[in-house]
Amino acid sequence: MVKGTKKQKKQKSIKRKWRKDDFELTLLATPTLIWYILFSFLPMFGIIIAFKKYVTFPGKGFLYNLFNSEWVGFDNFRYLIKSNTIFVLLRNTIGYNLIFIILGIIVPVTLAIMISLIYSKRKSKTYQTMMFFPHFMSWVVVSYFVYAFLSMDKGVFNNVLSLFGNDTIKWYMESKYWPYILIFMQLWKTVGYNMVIYLASIAGISSQLYEAAVIDGASKWQQIKYITLPSLKTIVIMMFILNVGRILNSDFGLFYQITRGIPGSLYNVASTLDTYVYTALRSASPIGMTAAATFFQSVTGCITILLANWIVRKIDNENAII
Repeated sequence: MVKGTKKQKKQKSIKRKWRKDDFELTLLATPTLIWYILFSFLPMFGIIIAFKKYVTFPGKGFLYNLFNSEWVGFDNFRYLIKSNTIFVLLRNTIGYNLIFIILGIIVPVTLAIMISLIYSKRKSKTYQTMMFFPHFMSWVVVSYFVYAFLSMDKGVFNNVLSLFGNDTIKWYMESKYWPYILIFMQLWKTVGYNMVIYLASIAGISSQLYEAAVIDGASKWQQIKYITLPSLKTIVIMMFILNVGRILNSDFGLFYQITRGIPGSLYNVASTLDTYVYTALRSASPIGMTAAATFFQSVTGCITILLANWIVRKIDNENAII
């Protein structure tokens, strides 16, 4: 009898492990799981191209070409490292991303706090919509608007300069202006999306904390300093870690479309690893070398995100992601 009761308890405990809620959650997660398997995990098989001199054989499929291509080890990586442009590519990719990470935290947090202090809900929603709208615009569309402003002949800026008697500027030939243009366009397109994330976090802060602060005579700045900013610390750290993981990746549309294909005059200020891979694929460069560049990006991104998380864990263990 004792053994029978133990078996019944075990069966009941096993049954309790899988409930109706678990089935529903699994069903909801299935499309996402399938998407990641098809587009994230299966393509990882192609990583071996980075270690081969990929050659296409007439009348043969991709797998045959892949398995019968010559192994070259790390030769593709050596070619990338010894390339004359690698310094420019790394400088631009890392440099721009560092600026985007810093400004991508300071500006959206500031705007989110400012909008949260607006008493009129109608005005607040209007400002949010206006700032969030650029996020849905394609860089291709945005590039035409930028060209309308910077065109040599009929651009808005050059017409204004001519109106005041100043010389016109060949914007697409002058590289010194483009770091500022690219940074501005990145902020213009992404600040609204990031602001909404921080604004949602601010909305989740208990109003009782602010009420208690008002009773104690705290000013608006003191409420922001001692209530709002500490409450946003977790989401700010999480966004920072995720952005650091993409420090060797760049927004291809921003650098390629806005500059209208990165002309030679803008190569030193607008070329990144992603644009290098794209132009290499369009040229006669071996595919193994471009695969080595993307593999280098992925590995470095994984290392940087783990390193950033390790640093955060050492400083504040509670806010680390992993």
